[in-house]
Amino acid sequence: DKDKIYFNDYSTLIQQQGMLQDTVRTSIYQFAILENGLDFAGKSVLDVGAGTGILSFFAARAGASRVYAVEASGMARNAEKLAAANGFDDVVQVINKRVEDVHLDEKVDVLISEP
Repeated sequence: DKDKIYFNDYSTLIQQQGMLQDTVRTSIYQFAILENGLDFAGKSVLDVGAGTGILSFFAARAGASRVYAVEASGMARNAEKLAAANGFDDVVQVINKRVEDVHLDEKVDVLISEP
């Protein structure tokens, strides 16, 4: 199954570590979200391919009322733990599914994702 192989690659901490340690990349995402806080404040946000949830956490810090962190790989379990450890579990809801299989009860206002 191609999906299983693809998503398995993103479920490893070493894969996520490489992305998070790219400080230029991560800080630019952080700057873009936090500097545009008015676009996030009080809004519902969908983070597609959330990984560790870093963009979801930035959106929560920017004032989003609800963030749906969709992550199809096993990394979703780590994202849930990170959300709780950082006090975002009341705003960030981690959904361990492919985005194509997600059905939300509301329409979201903002879509975020990394290329």
